[in-house]
Amino acid sequence: MPRATEPVSLSKTRARHVWLRAQRLDTTAPFGEGASAVAAAVDHLGYVQIDTINVIERCHHHILFTRIPDYRRADLKQAQSADKSVFEYWTHALSYIPSKDIGYFLPAMKAHKRDGHKWFASVTPADTRKVMRLVRSAPLTIRDIDDDVLTEKEHLWQSRKPSKRALQLAFYGGAVTISERNGMLKTYELTSRHFGWDRPPKAASASDGITYLLDRALRAQGIVSLDSICHLDAPSKKAVRRLIDARLRRKELVAIALEGAGKQEHWARPEVLEQTGEGDPGLVHILSPFDPLIIQRRRTELIFGYGHRFEAYVPKEKRLFGYFALPVLVGDDIVAALDLKTDRQNRKLLMQKWSWVGNGKKQASRKELKRRIEEELDRFEQFQLAE
Repeated sequence: MPRATEPVSLSKTRARHVWLRAQRLDTTAPFGEGASAVAAAVDHLGYVQIDTINVIERCHHHILFTRIPDYRRADLKQAQSADKSVFEYWTHALSYIPSKDIGYFLPAMKAHKRDGHKWFASVTPADTRKVMRLVRSAPLTIRDIDDDVLTEKEHLWQSRKPSKRALQLAFYGGAVTISERNGMLKTYELTSRHFGWDRPPKAASASDGITYLLDRALRAQGIVSLDSICHLDAPSKKAVRRLIDARLRRKELVAIALEGAGKQEHWARPEVLEQTGEGDPGLVHILSPFDPLIIQRRRTELIFGYGHRFEAYVPKEKRLFGYFALPVLVGDDIVAALDLKTDRQNRKLLMQKWSWVGNGKKQASRKELKRRIEEELDRFEQFQLAE
């Protein structure tokens, strides 16, 4: 192994293998099945993003299905509501997070409780007292509150119900948590009652929080950069860099010179680079645009040579791949983008547009690729229409 100060040269192909192994996309059923598999997947990945768009199945279910072949939506409900092994909170977006990690999110909750939240500045003390009085009596959904006087929205995604805004503010402040979801209808419960706390766990220190960010990224990404560790969290970069430098000095990390990355620095644990093998080249994954492999667009383009476009908010005439295109991973290569729509009424998966990308554009291999992708589409359709 080269000296700690000498970066290890790494090809994009090798980087893909490392990242796919870290994401558990290089093998079948890496987490097992059932609610325990959901907990294990969320624990390993660090978070699973939640999104409201339902052109196909919502992304949190989709991301889990990609890594748990026998996944059922009831498994996530069991993990959240009964086992309480996962909870919802904000990472770079609203996400499922391992419940054992809640201490790392308590500082943000305390800050919102103390200072409020810019998205819910219009919430009044009376609004908060009202919803907290109701939720202390019993868990509730927004449908259980029918005496609101509707107000104007302050931004596009905001509710017109003051009570919903107050519940969301209480959620960000940690007073309530989401104990159950039915579709996208959330049930709010007192956080302490949901988890059965006599007293809340200890909040992580600032230094522990930085360690958590770095370790989470190393586990789920294999090879990391400051941008990938601190995705949409630029204020943490300076402290994360100090921790990286300390680990480099202790030879717990090695610097990586990644092909095509230019001056952007990357790092990995030494043992990650010693692992060999390319995973199962026969695997086909139809990925969510919010999958951890895709959500950091620049990283995906650097390592896979695929620039994903999320075009749901792009005018129709300017779309290249379609309204809700899904990247298709075959082995270690992204070869297509499929714009799909689930017609639940007629119980079929509709192909809106099929775009070949990367090596998928090569005519010689396209017939076999199409056959393998269509086999996975059959399984994907069964998942879409199940339950």
